[in-house]
Amino acid sequence: MNIPYGPIMIVEDVPNVLELLEVTLRFKGYPVISAHNGEEALELIVKQRPALIITDILMPKMDGYAFVQKLRTNPKTRDIPVIFLSATYVTPEDRTFAMSLGASRFIEKPFDTEDFLLTVAELLTQGPSTMPRPLQEQEFYLGYRVRLEQKLHHKNNQIARTERLLPSLPVDQRLAFESLLEQAKANRDDIQSELDQVYKILDEYKKSKQ
Repeated sequence: MNIPYGPIMIVEDVPNVLELLEVTLRFKGYPVISAHNGEEALELIVKQRPALIITDILMPKMDGYAFVQKLRTNPKTRDIPVIFLSATYVTPEDRTFAMSLGASRFIEKPFDTEDFLLTVAELLTQGPSTMPRPLQEQEFYLGYRVRLEQKLHHKNNQIARTERLLPSLPVDQRLAFESLLEQAKANRDDIQSELDQVYKILDEYKKSKQ
């Protein structure tokens, strides 16, 4: 299958999800390049411009929201279509914020393979689309802060529920839930780290206006 402008880029930090996406797309003949977070993706794009980007939202170093905001504020990458894939940011407000950044589609994990491939094909063949006005930096960080705060609250509740449940579980079931708890805490730490950076940036905006 010929793609006139470049490969498809996948930005995903979970190895088995990344592998599934790579195998699915390559099986259909698409060239694929991969990155594990937004920072790595931006470095790759300088070397090889993709025709389409498929990105997760919750990732270390630079998550999907911040990554796409960087794309949209750069005239050289502003018009690259983006599909958000997420299992964590799935509320209507998460979707609305994603679309305000200029995402072409928003798909929840786990995804239906046929629908996913149809979406990819549609975006690669539809031609240039009109992108919304890129969010101003402060506007982006204000919206981003709300998304992170709500996600952190949800993740902390999830961790507390799991910790309350663990002592009452049979030993043969406990291992699976301990693994879920470990992953939830890692996600919580990623969200908190990103939120701390956002607070710092917004505080600097506030100080600059005083």
